[in-house]
Amino acid sequence: MLPDTPGPTKPPLSKAFPMQRKMRILDSISSPADLHALSVSDLGILASEICSQIIDTTSRTGGHVASSLGAVDIILAIHSVIDAPKDKVVFDVGHQSYAHKLVTGRADVFDTLRSYDGISGFPRPSESIYDTHPSGHASDSLSVASGLAKARQLNGTDEKIVVVIGDAALAGGMAFEALNYIGSQQLPMVIVLNDNEMSISRNVGALMKHLGNIRATSQYRDAREQLQGMLESGGRTGNAFVEFGKRAKESMKQMIIPQSMIYEQLGIVCTPPIDGNDIGVMREMLELVLPMDGPVLIHAVTKKGAGYGPAEEQAERFHGVGPYDPATGEPISQGGPAKTATQVFSEALVREAGRDPRIVAITAAMEGGTGLKSFRSCFPERFVDVGIAEEQAVAMASGLAIAGKKPVVAIYSTFMQRAIDQMTVDVALPNLDVVFALDRAGLVGDDGPTHHGVFDLVYLRMLPNMKVIVPSSEQLLSDAVHTAFRLSGPVAIRYPRGSAEHDTYDGSAEPEFLEVGKSRTLKDGADVAILAFGRMVSRSLSAARMLSEEGMSVRVVDMTWAKPLDEEAILQAASTRLVVTVEEGVMSGGVGEGVLEVLSRSGARTPALVLGIPDAFVLQGKSELLLHDLGLDAEGIAGSIRDRLA
Repeated sequence: MLPDTPGPTKPPLSKAFPMQRKMRILDSISSPADLHALSVSDLGILASEICSQIIDTTSRTGGHVASSLGAVDIILAIHSVIDAPKDKVVFDVGHQSYAHKLVTGRADVFDTLRSYDGISGFPRPSESIYDTHPSGHASDSLSVASGLAKARQLNGTDEKIVVVIGDAALAGGMAFEALNYIGSQQLPMVIVLNDNEMSISRNVGALMKHLGNIRATSQYRDAREQLQGMLESGGRTGNAFVEFGKRAKESMKQMIIPQSMIYEQLGIVCTPPIDGNDIGVMREMLELVLPMDGPVLIHAVTKKGAGYGPAEEQAERFHGVGPYDPATGEPISQGGPAKTATQVFSEALVREAGRDPRIVAITAAMEGGTGLKSFRSCFPERFVDVGIAEEQAVAMASGLAIAGKKPVVAIYSTFMQRAIDQMTVDVALPNLDVVFALDRAGLVGDDGPTHHGVFDLVYLRMLPNMKVIVPSSEQLLSDAVHTAFRLSGPVAIRYPRGSAEHDTYDGSAEPEFLEVGKSRTLKDGADVAILAFGRMVSRSLSAARMLSEEGMSVRVVDMTWAKPLDEEAILQAASTRLVVTVEEGVMSGGVGEGVLEVLSRSGARTPALVLGIPDAFVLQGKSELLLHDLGLDAEGIAGSIRDRLA
């Protein structure tokens, strides 16, 4: 065990920010190799400069602030002792990799972070030779690293493989599958466990308790609490003993229940917990374990938002944040008072749960992001957070439904992809009453291709028994939640990220039941029929107005349901000169193809135009810019119709 000696002390960010150095160490770093010549003290200064740069940039672009600040010291320690890109660093999720980007030749373009035509907020191999794989979803890093380590064995090479994984991601089932294989095969790698006790929402589960709480006897806990209460009433001296006791408690946890036990049983050498925000200690430990010919786990305890008060105090909000005032951390308003789709869903769900005690809400470490905080506050006994385990969330919902409950699984569209098998076998096959609330459907903007929710219409429509609602307005979203709990079998509701587009909604209207598979004609016309889904409805209406000014008669239909489709409306559309479908999802296997199937079965000969996401991954940028590039804004839709008719 390394001695717990104090490492370099970084200047407080209050002094390091704003950056006033005429020449920073960061300005001289062109590759990770430049870190090898730096002393531990220099690395501490560099860490402060990087933290200041992250705050300066993300205060304008938004981003994953807390996680990136907490991982700066770990990343600098790693790059100061390995030989990248020969040696590989594999990030899990990757939202903590900003320091990695800054020391791998991207400091001069870091101000374009998460911006249109800028650099990604996640590792991207096409962006840099130092980015090993395009991480964006949790718990896959160890599996990727196991492949790299196996290739090293097969090739007879000696490159080092270092994985950086958070404690929440380590609880994912895929991570355990990889750990089992890595340990059984004794694959050479170093796993840095970044233990900060937070994911997007606070971590839950047995493993988190194993990492963060002692499982001792009730007598020990009672005695400890009694002693602490006595000391806290003893003034300054007593409080000093309390602080000492908290530190001693952590040491006792190690003596009574070694944290390494679970990993040692899997054949992985595990270090005792060390200070992951101390570059000197981290570097010493890495130098010690990197030569080992087998798997080693370094347990690095860090603090999210380390050094930046607002991010430390509000780690969940600063996990992913929009532009903010760097001095106070307060968000900079991006618009008016319109509610987000997430807020509308949240209010509608609380209303329905108040009427039906069978409703249970499940999420996967996304309590805040999916709008379930209000539900948890109102119905704590009916709220379930399974951690980063989407498969568990869906399979658990099936069990709840079997037992007569009405579960709703609230997960981002992109993360629901991880549970397609459970949706298929555990829910759709037995035709159970489970509601899926897919937030962030469509293009999500700044987080880019790993987070765009553009595949859900495909994987939802392919499932027998599944019904899919695509509301185009806040009122329809409220109606959709009301409707979903009154239907039998699985029902999915998809809705976009961000502020609502119809700010007249105030939630006061009583929700209505939506007739299954029934669309709404918003504008009649004889020349062209636009069948639009979700967020594309308002843009289609704008396109229709443009074309109407040119003398074209354009019908616009809000399809509302992606499954079952309103076949009557589709066949009525076939009476025009051109049927157009517009969806914010991939065209391959999407709802537009479903419309073509209906036209084909009916023998209709009307030409059709399918508009949507092409067969390519869409990069990051503001959604409106991306929609414009894809021809899915009003101008693009109108232009495509003109071109086709011409």
